Amino acid sequence: MREQRWESRQSLNFPQVLDLLNRLQDKGLRPVDPEKEGICYIEEWPVPSPEAIQRLDRWPLEDVTMMHVLDAWNDDFFLLAGRYHSTFQRHQSVSAYCSISHPWHLSGHLATLQPLAMFWMGFRHRHSFIRIRFHTTRIIAQGEFCDPSQRPIWLEERRTAFREAIELLDLPIDVSIQKDRIMLRNEHEEVPFFCSWPDAFGPCQFEFNSSDPFAFLVPASGLASTTRLPAATVRIYLTGFSREALKAFKAIEPDVRTAYRCSAHACLTDLPVLLNIAGQGGRLYTTVSEFRTQALLPDYPDAAAIVGIMGTENRYHLEVRLNMMPLPMDEMTSWLETLFAYPMTYAPLSPFP
Repeated sequence: MREQRWESRQSLNFPQVLDLLNRLQDKGLRPVDPEKEGICYIEEWPVPSPEAIQRLDRWPLEDVTMMHVLDAWNDDFFLLAGRYHSTFQRHQSVSAYCSISHPWHLSGHLATLQPLAMFWMGFRHRHSFIRIRFHTTRIIAQGEFCDPSQRPIWLEERRTAFREAIELLDLPIDVSIQKDRIMLRNEHEEVPFFCSWPDAFGPCQFEFNSSDPFAFLVPASGLASTTRLPAATVRIYLTGFSREALKAFKAIEPDVRTAYRCSAHACLTDLPVLLNIAGQGGRLYTTVSEFRTQALLPDYPDAAAIVGIMGTENRYHLEVRLNMMPLPMDEMTSWLETLFAYPMTYAPLSPFP
């Protein structure tokens, strides 16, 4: 789901985070109990080795993923992917998977899509996949107004971009426009196929699977070669592997920068300790309230809002995400500032984490 997002312009200390809960309670927005366990997402935690995650042993963890980050990388994607694939084959299991992300460029100039797109090529137990995602120049979520004269441009440009990716990868996917939305159909119905990241015009992402573990090594390399960047940031995601396997992956690129991400079952009051563990460069996120905007704006369209706290480098920021804007864009920021009593700024998330 594409989301509209704002964040506070100033940082908060932890007592101010707790005060925010009281303000939400006074507004009838039912914040979380700070002593009740919830989910805290830990991202980009720089670690020297797999053993570092032992510092989180006091909290139950889920979705533990080791990331290898290659900064300013401009080597051969085929050789890199082949080395990770060979190691994956030696350590694969039903619960383990590996994916590699790399940017690519659309060939034409498009008004509604950024020229830089992203793909992920990955391996799961006994099959492989390729995932394509586009970045729009503007977020128009489902249910939001779009100038009718502009809609054909959005639809045609997205169809053009999907077709370009599909042709480069030689995939059996048909792209059409139906009922003012982009539709993608897999011509081989027995093959798993997924579309996601929807907005007002249809999906921004698709994922195609193959039982052939080597199917996308060559096509993905062709896609990577379209990038016009002098160097790229390449990320490899490793989930469900033993520490022995992670050490084998580390040997592929000994100088690679490594980071963890995971979900911890923790109380809000655990945030200062978790943020200290995440250290410089690590990020935390936890939800503190969810509400429907019509409770506060009864005369306007109803939107779903999620209020969260982000933590970085011993500082916290307020974040608000909405599935659509209940007010016109020029009124949203001032309304949120009145609601939360903090200066806010419009800050959509990057679609390429």
